[in-house]
Amino acid sequence: MTEPLRPEPDVKDWTWTLRERCPQCGFAAGETRAADVPCLVEDVVARFGERLGAEDARQRPAPAIWSPTEYACHIRDVCTVFDGRLLEMLAGDDPQFANWNQDDTAIEKRYWAQQPDQVRAELAEAAAQINETIRSVRPSQLDRPGRRSDGSVFTVESLVQYFAHDLVHHAYDIGT
Repeated sequence: MTEPLRPEPDVKDWTWTLRERCPQCGFAAGETRAADVPCLVEDVVARFGERLGAEDARQRPAPAIWSPTEYACHIRDVCTVFDGRLLEMLAGDDPQFANWNQDDTAIEKRYWAQQPDQVRAELAEAAAQINETIRSVRPSQLDRPGRRSDGSVFTVESLVQYFAHDLVHHAYDIGT
């Protein structure tokens, strides 16, 4: 498979999902307790695992829309990036996160060329790691701050909620 069309950059500020229910996927991130997120992650990863077993797991529904395998690569990397950010927040005072461009990552890692079985295993491993970190958070740490390079400020709790929406939304994107 040759390099597919690159989607238009998503420049939308998705932090609004912390304040209101997402009209597309229906998830209310701001109403989600951080302690409940590991179970949600396990559910999403299981749904992706099933979808990655389908014959069309590498097929894009349209030229600029990721395949289920590409979405799984993305949420694998989201787990890794958010785990790193969460660890920074737990260890430091108000860290500023390095910029992460999901579209550049998709091209650099050739998401479209990755094998569903391998992605399934890597996703399970990355999800288990962030779940371990989330489960280690003490209630007294939920208000610790951190910020993205664009200035968006998060607490440990809101970062975990934001992360949860990303996973749920992409499960919606692949129809699970």
